[in-house]
Parts: sequence; C-alpha cells; structure tokens
Amino acid sequence: MHRSHPGANLAALRGHNAALVLGLLRDAGDGGVSRLELAERTGLTPQAVSKITARLRADGFAAEAGRRASTGGKPRTVLRLVPDAGHAIGLHLDRDELTAVRTDLAGRTVESRTAPLDFGAGAAAVVEAAASAAEALRGEGRAVLGVGVAAPGPLDHRNGVLRRVTGYPQWDGFPLRAALAERLALPVAVDKDTNAAALGLAPGGAGGADSFAYLHLGTGLGAGLVLGGGVYRGERTGAGEFGHQVVQLDGPPCGCGGRGCVEALCLAAVAAGDTARAARLLGVGAANLVRLLDIGRVLLGGRTLLAAADTYVRGVGAVLAEDAARGDGRTVPVAVAPGGAWTVVEGAAQLVLAPLFGRSGGAAFPVRSDG
Repeated sequence: MHRSHPGANLAALRGHNAALVLGLLRDAGDGGVSRLELAERTGLTPQAVSKITARLRADGFAAEAGRRASTGGKPRTVLRLVPDAGHAIGLHLDRDELTAVRTDLAGRTVESRTAPLDFGAGAAAVVEAAASAAEALRGEGRAVLGVGVAAPGPLDHRNGVLRRVTGYPQWDGFPLRAALAERLALPVAVDKDTNAAALGLAPGGAGGADSFAYLHLGTGLGAGLVLGGGVYRGERTGAGEFGHQVVQLDGPPCGCGGRGCVEALCLAAVAAGDTARAARLLGVGAANLVRLLDIGRVLLGGRTLLAAADTYVRGVGAVLAEDAARGDGRTVPVAVAPGGAWTVVEGAAQLVLAPLFGRSGGAAFPVRSDG
C-alpha cells in the first residue's frame, strides 16, 4: 500500500533519474516495461534502475505487470506505473468562474467541479475560494502531490506572483503561490492560463507539431506557445500576450490601457453578435504569429470560441490560407484544441505532474539532480 503522506510521496518522485524512469513507465501504459528496457532507454546502469524502481515500488508508484519471455535466462519482470498512487489538483481561475480537477498520475481526470468566481472581489476571497475547491478535491487520505493554478496574466510564473492582470490592476504584486501554499500546506505552481493549456497539449495534442500556438478566447484573449517541443514563456513570463498586439492604430480602448488591441476588437465583435468578424480578427492575429514564429499548427480554445467553434476554425483558417497564398503557399492547419472546455484546467494539473515525468512544468518546488 502506498503512503498517504504527500511529502513522502513527493520525495520518492523527485530527481532527474527518477523522472526519466517514471516517464517511461507512464508511456508504457498497462503493458509495462522491464528494468533492462528502462536501463537501455535512459542510459542508466541496471543497478541505478533497480534502486529507483525498488524505491518506487516501496512507495506504491510502480507495480509488477507480469513477466516477459527473455532471449536467454529467466523471464524478465515487467513494471508499470500505478496511476492512483498519487494525484494532482488543477485550478483554473477565470475572471468569472473557478474550475477545479483532480487527476491521477497518468493525467486522467477523476473528479471535477465548477463554481462562479468574482476575480475582482479581492485576494482574500479568491484565495479562499481556490483553497476550498482544492480541499474538497483533496479529501481524506489521498496522496496529493501538489496544486497547479492557471490564472489570467500577466504574472511571474517563477515566483508565483500576479502582475497587472488585464482589467484587475489591483492584483499587481500579489504572491498567489505563497498564499495558497500556506493555506493548503501543499506545493503550489502558478502559471498563465494559456501556458498551462499549452503544457497540457504538448507534445501529444498538437498533431505531431513541435511548434504550435494555442489561442484562447474566453473573457480575454491570449496565447500559449510551444516552440521546439517545450512551452515558451519568455524572460518574464510575458510571451503569449497575444491579445495585446495592436492591429488598429487609434482603435477602441483596451483593458490593458492601449488602443486597437486585437482582444478589444475581437470582444467588441463578439458583443455585437458578429462572430464571423471576431473569427477573422482572430485570424489576423494568428497570421502575425505564424509569420513571426513559423509555427506548424494553430489550436483554438476558450469558452467564447467553443460556443461557435466551427465559425472560428473556418474564419481563422481562411485568413491563414490567404496569408499563405501571399507567401510560400504552405497553409498552417487550424483545429479546436483537444480537451475542449477542460484544456486549461487539465493543463494546470500538468504544472504539478510534468516535472515528475521529466518535462518542463514550472513547478514551485526544487527538483534534485541526483537519482
């Protein structure tokens, strides 16, 4: 039986070599993988693999999945990940809604809840709502490894501090990660909602593309960028402020303080009921991004977009096709992101899980370099 103390479970999972092994166990699924295969694929010695897997088995994270015939000698024992040995909680703090999920180690959502949220009600009220949702999903005796929080930007993901959130400048400088970690006594990671979504989608959700953009149109407009297979956040978590590219000089005012931002124009078209225009405006912004970064795929999501997904896919796709015709003729594919309405919150849970499997995730706790 695995231990229920989250600190002990986290200690068993941390470390670069353990992450390599865990990632391969997860990828192998129920069929499992042998210690010899783990050694071959990680480059670790068989002794190191045996030490790591023994520790993982003792803590309940790995188990035997049968035996496999060997070309010589006795059959090899095959190991598999035990998905329910640990859990992660993901929170999506939108401007008007709080969504929370609990996932197992394989990233499968096993429990979820949604409630109204007033992001302008102040830090104390929002932190209490977020903590209460996390505690309800945590339950009693579950090995919860941490909480990932996806929030509106801009923010500093390394320190978990919010900046002047568009429309809510009063959040500037608030240490959201520290406040929630103290309240929950759990490790907490904080990132922009679009970055969390991009993390959850990479690499499997991008149709094989190493570089893609996730465009999120909900109560605001932003982007998550995956470049070369990894989430690109920039020097100050400022990458992906897609909605605040100016496409109309002296255009309508935007909540960021600028004028003519694609977000303001898009949301104005949505409010006017002109979804086709909103889609083309989104396509103009997407075309700028494609030209700038030469990305291989555009994925779309967010509540506002999902309410008329076909219109947005067609509109964005048409603008990108027109732009490609003026260039090298190669059209970038456009699709609704896998996960639909759950893309962001499931990505938030990956802020906790991804580092455990050797993927960049912006976790709030240090990762040791030893095995």
